Amino acid sequence: MREGTKGPLQVDILHRRVWLWDGQEAQAHRWPLIVRRDVATPTELKYSLSNAPAETSVSRLAFMQGQRYWVERALQTGKQDVGLGDYQVRSWRGWHHHMALVMMAMLFQLEERLRHRPTHPLLSGRDIRALLNQCLPRRDTTLEEVLRQMEVRHRKRQAAIDSAYRKQQLNE
Repeated sequence: MREGTKGPLQVDILHRRVWLWDGQEAQAHRWPLIVRRDVATPTELKYSLSNAPAETSVSRLAFMQGQRYWVERALQTGKQDVGLGDYQVRSWRGWHHHMALVMMAMLFQLEERLRHRPTHPLLSGRDIRALLNQCLPRRDTTLEEVLRQMEVRHRKRQAAIDSAYRKQQLNE
């Protein structure tokens, strides 16, 4: 299927088209079902339904099902390295701004890892963040400054909470 850290990943694939009905629509729909079993661990099965067209080959369906690992890995890396799950916004626009910054940070890390792969093949996002923390200019802040900044954030947060509460009261 693909190269893994311990060598090639070999799998058995079963493909069938199945009928599913949700009980609400007028009729059932036919979907491709892909069942994957790793040759190394034959008791573990992975099931996936696909919305791919009927003419999609079994090898393509197997490849697409295997890409789930990379999607999950990217989300995990984003949460660990660049704050993908750390948003505290109250608006759709704020969420989009946060996600755009996260995606740019993830792109930067990917480009750096690719650029330095020949000399540092195990470079990770965490390594890049540590290097940036060490190399970028920073000013040392005092405890008073940190507390002052925290109070400003708390005032803004409370104002947002109060505003949301007032809007809720007006809509009732």
